[in-house]
Amino acid sequence: MSEPESSEQQAVEAKKGFSGSQVLLIVVAVFLVTVVGSILLIRTYIFPADFRPVTLSALEQEKLDTKLEVIGITVDRNSGTSSVLRAEAYSEAGASRDVSFSEKEINSLIAADPQLATKLAIDFSDDLASATMLIPLDPDFPVMGGKTVRIATGVELAFANGRPVVALKGVSIMGVPVPNAWLGNLKNVDLVSEFGADEGFWQGFADGVDEIRVRDGQLQITLKE
Repeated sequence: MSEPESSEQQAVEAKKGFSGSQVLLIVVAVFLVTVVGSILLIRTYIFPADFRPVTLSALEQEKLDTKLEVIGITVDRNSGTSSVLRAEAYSEAGASRDVSFSEKEINSLIAADPQLATKLAIDFSDDLASATMLIPLDPDFPVMGGKTVRIATGVELAFANGRPVVALKGVSIMGVPVPNAWLGNLKNVDLVSEFGADEGFWQGFADGVDEIRVRDGQLQITLKE
């Protein structure tokens, strides 16, 4: 009859490797992590959920309405309609050349459009404006027909050397960055510097902007006279 193993022998055996139950637990844990990760990936990129429309508090809405009034847009909150026409004598006296909107205000304006409310979201971070869009594909589209595609893009917005800076930072589809060549090699190119020397939109845009800044959650533009 064999002698029972000593505590030292048992310790040596334990160091040789995992027991059968430990291996089983590791396999189950890896399987669960893989399943959860796959579900999150599919949910986020393959079948993304609609965005939740942004709503403002009464005070936030009042501030936004005031900003819209400054740029000539009046909104009837009872009917939800807006108008940009006013019958009044033109005057620049006391007019502000500063235009400022928060990320939340922009997204609330988007939410006012039923077709965009759950399909487009804007983010403001330092010198960067980003947009995420959910684009439904035509049912006849190959492979992904009838599904919704998640597209994200970022644009640098800044002010340097007395000129605004506007540069495409990139575009991604389903989380995969689009090659620069497919974007016309415009990634990280300052469009104002590249095209602002010629008469056209970018020159006119640059000449009319005195300052443009994007900070965390806020867009600020100052126009020239």
